[in-house]
Amino acid sequence: MSVTTTNLIQGPATLYKGAFGATEPADTAVNAAPPASSWTDLGGTQDGVKLSVDQTYSELEVDQITLRVGSRLTKQDFTIETSLAEATLENLSISLNGGTAASGSGYKSFDPNVTSSATQPNYFAVIMDGYGPGGTRRIIGRRMLNTDSTELAYTKDKQTLIPVKFTGHYVSSVITPFHIVDQN
Repeated sequence: MSVTTTNLIQGPATLYKGAFGATEPADTAVNAAPPASSWTDLGGTQDGVKLSVDQTYSELEVDQITLRVGSRLTKQDFTIETSLAEATLENLSISLNGGTAASGSGYKSFDPNVTSSATQPNYFAVIMDGYGPGGTRRIIGRRMLNTDSTELAYTKDKQTLIPVKFTGHYVSSVITPFHIVDQN
């Protein structure tokens, strides 16, 4: 078996956040940063950025055959997970899926959303730009929420991080929940 060494990838990724439904960069612009007017760079990350796709299949079986005769997809989840290294109030707000920010001379403040469980959450979009075999690989999560716990740990010997697990959600019958494009 031959190995194409240019297909081996390693390196960090950059995360951007936009509003749900924000105009996505064209596939032809995969090697350029998304427009700052609609996409915000989330800053440094630690321990990498990971895309995970989990698929659950139910098993089809019959008495007459000992092997699985088929499978049906019954559930699909995808997440983009990292630890945000810049422990800003803006990143804390993203990890809590919104809230109220204020600022004045010499200060910034943040209050989390405290609403009823029937309130629709503030979905957002995420772009993950990393390396691909031919250059940049861009992954766009179109309808995301942080579904993991948020914590800020202040310790003597470790950096304070904001762990996030952005979970993708169904968009529509004609818009896929995520899109991947590689630069050639």
